[in-house]
Amino acid sequence: MSAADAPLAGLLDRLAPAWAAEAAVAGAAEPGRQPVHTVYGGAHLFRAATPHRLGELALAAVDRFAPDGPALARALDWPREGEEDRRRAEEIHARVVAKLRREPVEDFRIDFEDGYGHRGDAEEDGHAETAARELARGRREGTLPPFVGIRVKPFTPELAGRALRTLEIFLATLVAAAEGGGEGALPPGFVVTLPKVTAPQQVAVLVAAFERLEGRLGLPPRSLALELMVETPRSIFAADGRVALPGLVAAAGGRCRGAHFGTYDYTASMGITAAEQRMDHPACDFAKQVMQVALAGSGVWLSDGATNVLPVAPHREAAPTAEQEEESRRAVHGAWRLHARHVRHSLAGGLYQGWDLHPAQLPSRFATVYAFFREGAEAAGTRLRGFVEQAARATLAGDVFDDAATGQGLLNFFLRAAACGALDDEEARRLSGLAPEELASRSFPSILARRAGAAPAEA
Repeated sequence: MSAADAPLAGLLDRLAPAWAAEAAVAGAAEPGRQPVHTVYGGAHLFRAATPHRLGELALAAVDRFAPDGPALARALDWPREGEEDRRRAEEIHARVVAKLRREPVEDFRIDFEDGYGHRGDAEEDGHAETAARELARGRREGTLPPFVGIRVKPFTPELAGRALRTLEIFLATLVAAAEGGGEGALPPGFVVTLPKVTAPQQVAVLVAAFERLEGRLGLPPRSLALELMVETPRSIFAADGRVALPGLVAAAGGRCRGAHFGTYDYTASMGITAAEQRMDHPACDFAKQVMQVALAGSGVWLSDGATNVLPVAPHREAAPTAEQEEESRRAVHGAWRLHARHVRHSLAGGLYQGWDLHPAQLPSRFATVYAFFREGAEAAGTRLRGFVEQAARATLAGDVFDDAATGQGLLNFFLRAAACGALDDEEARRLSGLAPEELASRSFPSILARRAGAAPAEA
């Protein structure tokens, strides 16, 4: 029999290694809501009421420095000449205030690294226990944000042992303080952040620790998830020149939820001077684009870094003079504008999450995110309705519609906008033209199948 007569199906065996390699990159993140930010604070300061307290401080900053829509527009340097500009600013201002009252923090990281510092073992042991008990109390009292976790110290020769000890003490205390024991100990969205990752072996050791702790503490198998902090050049490119990120994610064995960029450690490791260490530096943009390319389709959420110029008023007197209050206003507005520019830069680049360091950054974060999504909602809705209508007609006619990826991208726009509060449910339905159950499906192919009267194909 000639080669031309051989069954073609046998050729598929050659693809098995490529399929396996692609599957190995898949992360633990389920399709669903991604927080717009991660707020972090030192573990020694964390209390069950911390997220609520951050909201109170953020609202106080709004009351003082942006009490209404026009003031917010001035603060963030938005257009404010026409009636439409004023209406838009008032609308966003109202949404920001409502958000800060309802859910001021979407993701909080109890920090045992940069925000905590180096302390004696006994002191860190105590803080690990206290923070875990406060987290359990916050869950009982309903004060936790939708996502929460801890950041341990890096797995360096000097600190790896300390990091594992903190992890063990924290989780053991959390299980002991939880109602129902290990099965219900972890809050929804709980994650462990590993900073300054440079090698797959560090990730593998954390996963091995997870497995042992899950078994010993009665936690459900594979219930512990991790995030990687991308803070060094070796997190982007390995020593042999290969892109490092797929190997780091693969070492997590499907437990990697996110990869977070660390602006200041990364720029420092690149030899960039302190004056030029900023989120929108070209070196940072390059690294984040490598992250996007390397992890596209993996299910791993990507996050940008933080703005380290904080909106802190220089005058905190109970009754500042008019000159002092104006100086404070200029300082806070300047920091808000910088933060807003960085957030907008991230959003435009396809990074929908970032880190916030101070409660007064929450107003500029939410205002910028809301403005970004509301500005694009009409155009995105028109495009999405057109895609759905055209695709449904094509499907009914038996033709092939090959732009589902664009349709899914437009659907994701509305899912993100609704999840963060930029659009309410009614606005998302009206602008997208989709029924509630269609939005809830989170799948453009499923929407097309529903419109065509056919069941979606199996993945």
